[in-house]
Amino acid sequence: MRWAAVEAAQGARNADWLTETRTRIAERRGRNIATVAVARKLLTFVYYGLRDGHIRALEQAKAA
Repeated sequence: MRWAAVEAAQGARNADWLTETRTRIAERRGRNIATVAVARKLLTFVYYGLRDGHIRALEQAKAA
């Protein structure tokens, strides 16, 4: 599961907010730590999406 999440975080080129988050964290902590942080954020969204049926954080990003 961890491997899949990290691969998804590395390949997330279309999601601007993910690449911005990864770049911001990479400047402070390093590229590898940033990738794992974004992977964790993705897994959090997956968890809430499965639990609630929708992801509220993505709705807020679309509205902005």
